[in-house]
Amino acid sequence: MPASPSTARAINDRLALRLLQDEGPLTAGQLKQLTGLSRPTVADLVERLTASGLIEVVGEAGEQRRGPNARLYGIVADRAHLAALDVRTEGVAVLVSDLVGRVLAEASVPIGGDIGTGPAVEQAVTLVERAVKEAGADRLHTVGIGAPGLIDPASGELRDSSGLPAWHRRLVAALQERLPTARVTVENETNLAALAEQREGVARDRDTFVLLWLGHGTGAAVVLDGTLRRGASGGTGEIGFLPVPGTTGLPSATDCEGGFHSLAGSAAVAALAREHGLGPAPDPVPGEPEAAGLVRAAVARVDADAGDGRDAPGSASDSDSAGASARFLDSLADRLAIGAASVVAVLDPGCVVLGGEVGRAGGEILAARVARRLRRMAPLPTQVRPSPLGGAAVLRGALLTARESAQAELFGGRDG
Repeated sequence: MPASPSTARAINDRLALRLLQDEGPLTAGQLKQLTGLSRPTVADLVERLTASGLIEVVGEAGEQRRGPNARLYGIVADRAHLAALDVRTEGVAVLVSDLVGRVLAEASVPIGGDIGTGPAVEQAVTLVERAVKEAGADRLHTVGIGAPGLIDPASGELRDSSGLPAWHRRLVAALQERLPTARVTVENETNLAALAEQREGVARDRDTFVLLWLGHGTGAAVVLDGTLRRGASGGTGEIGFLPVPGTTGLPSATDCEGGFHSLAGSAAVAALAREHGLGPAPDPVPGEPEAAGLVRAAVARVDADAGDGRDAPGSASDSDSAGASARFLDSLADRLAIGAASVVAVLDPGCVVLGGEVGRAGGEILAARVARRLRRMAPLPTQVRPSPLGGAAVLRGALLTARESAQAELFGGRDG
């Protein structure tokens, strides 16, 4: 059956709003070209969306054009404000944006392990409130949170996980209480990182891929046929618990020590670097895993040594340092390939993204090493790509999900 007039108008409105989100401000003529709708239909939807306060004239197209046909229409960005949080075991980062995703304020605060649950929650909530004020927002429409641990697929709540601070689970309720008009959602941090890589990062051309998270801990996110897969209990990608060779024991249901985490977590990678005579990391970044600085320094030495080999020989000490760095990266790639090969053998994703701070620090040099080992270990062709977003992918993913949720509510209920 053909759509009713009101349904057709709602579909056209949502299409136009999606184009304005993806492409930025457009003229009525550009909307006509991109939607394939008739000129009168576009004129009607522009009038409806303007009257409803969803779009407005934001300028004119071209210096030589004037008049109605040159008007650029854009989404009313301050119609709603959003917040994204990256909740880690050692602190919180937050950003506040408008409805089109333009970042208006950013802030972070470390939260020590010796602080009580109540004070920790208060620190985090106060940080959000301060960022909202700095952004000039009266209130928040949607808050997206990325956190480690399992998210219950039925309730959407963060489940109690061994080893995570108690304030993590309290934070969602506290934010909802202090921001009563906002919709607060929480998602696993690695899943959000994968969404960011899919939309804005290195996996934009992939419908199917796996993100291997390499930060303070380890994790994985699985995207199959364009859809993020969470599993029956929300635990898809808990690769830190994967039993692997090379550890001193086996993981348990409550502790991932002895699993892949013991090979690829930040502490294990830092210990591996020290075994190769490397460290400490130069110019450590506050809040960044120690392993990221060590990997970044090793990559820089290997890269510089390759340049010296093309142009002029370096000193013996430089060569020794580069050799130790290369051996460290080789050993790290051996470890990462074990986890990656296990995922590839089961899912055949065709692409593995090395994410997190360590994945970004390793860049193409580490990714190429892992790829070579995968070719030897797995019969399935698999690309290995380093993340350009690194740890920032969690905040970006949280913002993307918050923006989509807000827009779905504001734009989706249109009935003409």
